[in-house]
Amino acid sequence: MPTTLFPKADKTVHPVAPDTMLAFINARDWSSTPLGPITDWPPTVRVSVRLMLSSALPMCLMVGREGIMIYNDAYIEVAGGRHPGSLGSSVFDSWPEVADFNRDVIDTVMQGKALAFENQHFVFHRNGAAEDVWLDLDYSPVLGEDGEAIATLAILSDMTKRVLVERALARSEERLSMAFSASGIAGAWDWKIDSDVVITNSHFAVMYGVSRDEAEKGVPITRFFDAVHPDDRPSLSRAIDQAVQDRKDFRAEYRLIDEQGKQRWIMATGKVVSDATTGELRLPGVIIDITERKAFEEALAASEAGFRTLADTMPQMVWSTLPDGYHDYYNARWYEYTGVPEGSTDGEAWSGMFHPDDRERAFQTWDHSLRTGEPYQIEYRLRHHSGEYRWTLGRALPIRNEAGEIIRWIGTCTDIHETKLASEEREMVAQELSHRIKNIFSVLNGIISLSSRSYPEIKPLTNELRQRIAAMGKAHDFVRPHSSASKPAANQSSLWALITELVAPHQGAGAQRIVLEGDDPIIDDGAATPLALIFHELATNAAKYGALGTQDGQIHLSSVLEGSNYRMVWKEHGGQPISPDTRKEGFGTKLIALSVQGQLNGSIERYWDEDGLRVELLLPAAQLNKSTTLRN
Repeated sequence: MPTTLFPKADKTVHPVAPDTMLAFINARDWSSTPLGPITDWPPTVRVSVRLMLSSALPMCLMVGREGIMIYNDAYIEVAGGRHPGSLGSSVFDSWPEVADFNRDVIDTVMQGKALAFENQHFVFHRNGAAEDVWLDLDYSPVLGEDGEAIATLAILSDMTKRVLVERALARSEERLSMAFSASGIAGAWDWKIDSDVVITNSHFAVMYGVSRDEAEKGVPITRFFDAVHPDDRPSLSRAIDQAVQDRKDFRAEYRLIDEQGKQRWIMATGKVVSDATTGELRLPGVIIDITERKAFEEALAASEAGFRTLADTMPQMVWSTLPDGYHDYYNARWYEYTGVPEGSTDGEAWSGMFHPDDRERAFQTWDHSLRTGEPYQIEYRLRHHSGEYRWTLGRALPIRNEAGEIIRWIGTCTDIHETKLASEEREMVAQELSHRIKNIFSVLNGIISLSSRSYPEIKPLTNELRQRIAAMGKAHDFVRPHSSASKPAANQSSLWALITELVAPHQGAGAQRIVLEGDDPIIDDGAATPLALIFHELATNAAKYGALGTQDGQIHLSSVLEGSNYRMVWKEHGGQPISPDTRKEGFGTKLIALSVQGQLNGSIERYWDEDGLRVELLLPAAQLNKSTTLRN
C-alpha cells in the first residue's frame, strides 16, 4: 500500500500501481459527484475507504442516501462489467435490477441499524446476461463526528459456488434415493474394518433398530447383529469373515426381527476395498428388502411341489417349457413311456424322440405356436421304450401373466396308437361302403338309361331322374368321399361349398350368376342329400323358367343364423316373366317340400315377386350337423 491514500492539497499525485482501486479513486473527478473533492470528504469516510482498500474481502461504501459507491479491489469481481463506471455513481443507477433491495437497506442502515443476509439470492445483469448469484451480506452504518449515519458499509461474500455445489449434492442425493427406491435398495452402510466402525444412512439404521445419531457417529458391527434372526447370525458372520479374509465380494440373505417380532428378509451385498487415502480396509454395501420375493419363492416352491405331485399321478405324459420353448420338465409317465434317462430329453433333445418322418412337421407346428402364442396340437409317432413308434396326440397351452406375457407352456402327450389304427380301419371300411354306394348310383343311372331307350316317351322324365341321382351322388361324395381322390376341394363340408359344386354348370364363363352371402353352415352326411336335392331343383327350375334362363339373370342366396335356426332366402332377379305355368307345383316342387319338411324338419315359403321367385327356408341348425355344438 502507498504511504498516503489521497493526493496532497497541492495536487501532487504519488505513484501507485495501475488498474488498482487506489489509482481509480485518485484519478476520479469527485468534484462532479455529490461527495465533492476528496479533500472535502468527512474523516470517517476517508478512514472507511482506507479500511476497504486494505481488505481482501469484497467491500463497498455507499455514501449518503443516494448511495454514492466507493469500493475496493476485491469488489471489482462482484461489479463485473459495471466497473469502473459504477465508481462514484449511485448504487440505484449502477444496480437497477436490485434498486428496491438496496433502497430498503440504505433506509434502514441510515437509521443507525445493522443488517445481515445469508445466501441472499439475486439475478444480476452485470456481464451482459442474467446470472443467479447468492451472497452473504453484512451492512453496517458509518457514523459522522456528530454520531449520525452518513454512509453504509457493505461486506460481501460470494456464496454462489457453494450454493450450487450444495444444490447439486442435494439433487445427487435425491437421485440416489430415487435409484435406491427403484432398485429396491433399502439402505447403505460403510464398515471401517480395522477400527470396527459402521456408518449407515437413516433407512439402514431404522431397519436394524439403531438410532440415527448412532448411525451418523458410527457403531461396532456387532451392534447390528442384535436385529438379525438368531438362526441366521452364524451364517452371516461366516459370510462376512470369508469376504474380509479373501478380500472379495460379500453377499448374504438373512432375516431381521423388529421390536414387534415381525420378520423381514434382507439381501446384503458389498465389496471389501482398501481406502485410497489411509489404506484402511473397508466394506461398503447396500441392503435390499426381499421379503416379497422370498414369500413368492416359497409359494412357488409349494405350487411347484403340488404341480409335480399332480403331474406324476396323471396317466398322461406331462411336460413344460420356458417361454422360448426350452423343455425343462417331464413327469414320471414320460420317462416310463420312453424309457430314456431322466433329463436326457431336456432342451431340444425331445425332438429326437419323434419318428424321422414326423420331426419336421412337429417342429414347424411347435415353432408356429411359439411365435404366435396359439395352442399347440399335433399327432405324431413317438418312440416307445420297446423301440416301437406309437401314435401320440401332443397338446400344449401357454400360461400368461397379468400383462398377457407367456411365462410357460404346459403340454401333454397321449398315446392314441390303438385309437389311430382303429380309426384308419374304420376309414377304410367307410371308403369301401361309400364306393359301393357310389356304384349303386351308377347302376341306377344305367337302369334309367336303358328304360328310356325302351320307352322313348319317358325320356324327359328319365333325364330329370338322372340329374337328381347325379346331384345325390355329388352330395354323397362331398361329405363321404370313397377315396382321397374324390375329396372335394373345400377344406370342410359346408353348405356354400356343396352349392358351389352343384351349381357350377350354371355359373357360366362371365359374371357370377349365383351369389352366396351370409353365414355358411357346416353340414354332415345326413343333411347333404336333402340339401343337394333342394338346391339342385331350385337351380334346374331357375334354368328352365327363371333367372338362369336369361343371359342377365342372377340369383342371390343368403343365410343368417337366427337363434337355433338358419334362415335362407333364394332370390331370383332379371329372370323370365312369371307365367301361370311357372307357378305350377310339379314333382320337383313336391320333392323340395318333402326334403325340407320331412327330412330336415324345416319350413319353406314361395313368393312370386315382380322381379322373380323368392324362396324362404327356415332350417333347424341341429338338423344340418348333428355333431356340431351350436354357438350364438
